[in-house]
Amino acid sequence: MRRFRSIISRVVALHVVAIGATSILMPLALYWLLNEAANSLHRDALRSQALTIASFLRPTPDGGGVALDIPPEAQPIYSGDYALYAYAVLDSKGNVLFTSRPDDAPLSAPGDPMTNDSFTRHRSKGTLLIGVNVPRPIGDRLYWIQVGQDLAHRDVIIDDIVASFLPRVAWITFPILLLLLLIDIMIFRRALDPVRAASDTAASIGPTSTDVRLSEQSMPAEIVPLVHAVNQALDRLEAGFQAQREFTADMAHELRTPLAIMRARIDSMEDTPLRRSLETDIVNMTRTVNQVLDIAELEAFVVDGSSRADLQNVCADAVAFMAPLVVDSDKTIGLTGTEAPVWVHGHPEALFRAVRNLIENAIRHTPAGGAIEVDVATDGTVRVLDEGPGVPQAERETIFKRFWRRDRARPESRGLGLAIVTRVATAHGGTISVDDRPGGGAVFTLRLRPA
Repeated sequence: MRRFRSIISRVVALHVVAIGATSILMPLALYWLLNEAANSLHRDALRSQALTIASFLRPTPDGGGVALDIPPEAQPIYSGDYALYAYAVLDSKGNVLFTSRPDDAPLSAPGDPMTNDSFTRHRSKGTLLIGVNVPRPIGDRLYWIQVGQDLAHRDVIIDDIVASFLPRVAWITFPILLLLLLIDIMIFRRALDPVRAASDTAASIGPTSTDVRLSEQSMPAEIVPLVHAVNQALDRLEAGFQAQREFTADMAHELRTPLAIMRARIDSMEDTPLRRSLETDIVNMTRTVNQVLDIAELEAFVVDGSSRADLQNVCADAVAFMAPLVVDSDKTIGLTGTEAPVWVHGHPEALFRAVRNLIENAIRHTPAGGAIEVDVATDGTVRVLDEGPGVPQAERETIFKRFWRRDRARPESRGLGLAIVTRVATAHGGTISVDDRPGGGAVFTLRLRPA
């Protein structure tokens, strides 16, 4: 199939194969139908002869039997070496009363039931005798008339066959055409397999897999220009994505230096409400810059299939890292669940960022004096529980989108933390979801694949 790059060439080649197969099967089917039609006509002719023989039967004057009176002009077709037909008349017990055979035997084979409508018998001289059994009541007794014909002396009935062949066989035209249609469907599906494969490949291309390209090797010649154009468009899109990522990362890096300078100058100012307000603004700006930088790095982040991380240790580090901020906010934080290592498929640093952002989110929504809990399960699940207002059902999908904020008046949140968690979960083949916490608050659940 690789020799034919053109769809037309593939279709023609497969049609040739289909026509070859059909040219073999159709003559066989027609031969079988023709043979059945001829045999049916032949059996009808034999039944007609049996009825003719039956018409020559007469009851005997004493009423004890029957007599066979064949007119002289009809006798040649039943006697002699060149007889066209053979006959035998049997009583209800199978005894032969009259026969054209010299051995006074029935035409059917011994043991064959008389109730069979037709029979065939191989003769000793190698020919095949075909015959019929026809019952005939005469008086109060039933007689069986057997008429047979040696196929070696079969008469010419081509005219009858031709006359009856068309109405008997015409119905097969539609099934044959339907079969050819099904064959055509299979042929086109086979010829378009590379196109469907390219569609599946195109469906897998996304922001995290911009380097994937459609294969041009197995494509039909008519579609290669289209595939080539699509690949060129993907090259341009990848370049645009890369430029955007680099710009975002560069801007985040460049902003860090001015922010550090501003922080140093503010630290040299006197302790006034203005200074404390500026320090809060600098902290929020620094946090936003760091989150933007995280987003830029995670856009191109791909988890190595062989990498593993101890989820319990990652959560312990995140809790220890965020503990000072929790204490400064007049809240408490605890690590619960298993204390044993929980190995999952993933990158430790990326998972640390995800858990840290979940804790930051819990800190913002938990009131002063409240508690935050980070629970690690042995199945690779992390739950971060807070005592905040919870998340309404209508917002449980939108909160994980970038720059989404319920209260835009709050300057400390830019709607990037949960977006970072979502990107980390997706990169690891995991999920992130939110539910109500019993007693009030929210439960954010990060599910990862055990290693």
